[in-house]
Amino acid sequence: MAEKIANRLLQARGERTQEEVARAVGVSRAAICQYEQGIRVPSDTVKLALAHYYGKTVQELFFDI
Repeated sequence: MAEKIANRLLQARGERTQEEVARAVGVSRAAICQYEQGIRVPSDTVKLALAHYYGKTVQELFFDI
């Protein structure tokens, strides 16, 4: 499951840099990297921020597996 979430986050980021996304959602670039590699799953607060930033729902990004 973490691998599918990681792939969705990578696809959602598109051409944006990890640094840009990190600043927008209030986490470190390393955290974004770990989410995209499937090492960590974001907290609920960060899930909401990422979904909002990417114009998706939390369900689309993290739960429709």
